[in-house]
Amino acid sequence: MNVEVESVRTVEVPTRMVHGPGAISRLGDLVRELGVIKPLLVTDVGVTAAGLTDEALAHLESALVFDRVRPNPDTGLIGRASEFYREAGCDGLVALGGGSSMDTAKGIGVEVANGGRILDYEYGRTRITRRIPPLVTIPTTAGTGSEVTLWAVITDPERKIKFNVGGTPLIGAHVALVDPMLTLGLPSAITAATGMDALSHGIECYTCDYHQPFNDAVALAAIELAARWLRAACADGSNLDARAHMAHAATFGGLAYGTESAGAAHAMSQSAGGVHDCPHGALTARVLGPVCEYNAPAAPERYARIAQAMGVDVHSLPPMEAARAGIEELYRLTEDVNIPTMEELGFSEAEIPLLARIAEEDPQTIGNPRGVTAGDYAEIYRNAFSRGK
Repeated sequence: MNVEVESVRTVEVPTRMVHGPGAISRLGDLVRELGVIKPLLVTDVGVTAAGLTDEALAHLESALVFDRVRPNPDTGLIGRASEFYREAGCDGLVALGGGSSMDTAKGIGVEVANGGRILDYEYGRTRITRRIPPLVTIPTTAGTGSEVTLWAVITDPERKIKFNVGGTPLIGAHVALVDPMLTLGLPSAITAATGMDALSHGIECYTCDYHQPFNDAVALAAIELAARWLRAACADGSNLDARAHMAHAATFGGLAYGTESAGAAHAMSQSAGGVHDCPHGALTARVLGPVCEYNAPAAPERYARIAQAMGVDVHSLPPMEAARAGIEELYRLTEDVNIPTMEELGFSEAEIPLLARIAEEDPQTIGNPRGVTAGDYAEIYRNAFSRGK
């Protein structure tokens, strides 16, 4: 039997996952088990104002705090935080917050362990060769899945783009501590945006060219959980069942990524997020439906399975009709959780040529199940603008 070398794939999960209501109480033990004596707690002022930083510090000894993380962290922020880490003599990291805090911590780890600037490690440039210092990730939102991804997304203000760092287990967190109780106070708008991000990870990773059985399994789990529980989490932020299921949806979505990329929706939101500073999850949600419409003819069976995972009755429907039914449910969910329109996110239709060009240049275009040009992106963007009106 002849087997093509390209058919041999790998799945690498370097992160231990500790989860459940009250899991934050395990933080001190987990940090000590990693041999960390002086951790740097990486977070933002919003998390601190919500009292969650103090809650984490109650379980840590000799920790220092860097709480200057901003949404869509940029190269300068990573450099300043790394300098803070070195000067303070820290020997490990705890990331507390959303994707921005976790990506910042990963960026610090890459610079500290490998030297140079984070920009040097843009995917496709210098390889990461050394494991980052011990890192515990603690998400306070349920969306990015950054607690378990092998990637960090960093903004380059000079080029006005976001770029990826990673694609290797060397950047993955050592422990992900997932406590849904930390998300109970999350506002509905953030719940919706981050929850749709988790859903998008499932959908795009299930349909991308790099899909494989393990990733398929967790991608479908992310879709099922987000489609069933996101409305409930938005409607009642104190619903612990909904929060717990959304926390799992986010983690499964993060695991679905593996070492590879997603597809056109993330190419669009990642590149456009460098043009206007807006919530990544909301922007991804707004373009996700139009991307699915574009992609479905290239993978109707997979989009039909997504429809089933979203709870749509597709019994006896041919694959393409089932796929369309699932996409309509996706549009309903987007509206039900009040995702802002493209205009409300700060974009104008006059920017479509620019947005289409930079989306085509984003590396996640390569994984899309259907070939997509700048012209195709322009049409998808026009659909995204018209659907919000």
